[in-house]
Amino acid sequence: MRILGNIIWIICGGLICSFSWAILGCIYCVTLIGIPVGLQCFKMASLSLNPFGKEIENHGGAFSFLLNVIWFLFGGIEMALMNFLFGCLLCITIVGIPFGKQFFKLAHLSLCPFGTTVARVHFA
Repeated sequence: MRILGNIIWIICGGLICSFSWAILGCIYCVTLIGIPVGLQCFKMASLSLNPFGKEIENHGGAFSFLLNVIWFLFGGIEMALMNFLFGCLLCITIVGIPFGKQFFKLAHLSLCPFGTTVARVHFA
């Protein structure tokens, strides 16, 4: 079921979301100071391609908080708004609600991506 959800996810906007994360990562990697932010953007692009079956865990500290504040001001708001709007559009129909929920998860993660890890959910 997870594979089918991820395939439909890519069709319903996941590819666009992942592509925009990758472009933002390339822009940040142009400078030496922006490389950590760019690498986080590439992780987000990977998560945007297949979010079903994955859960986000927060392990942030003081340094992650500082990076999240900088990220919030210089790119987080735009990416969170994009994910939120895609989520709202998909939640219009009953079939799109699971996909909209994934976009809402990505919108939340877009606001504070540092200090988080992605864990795969294992079903018994």
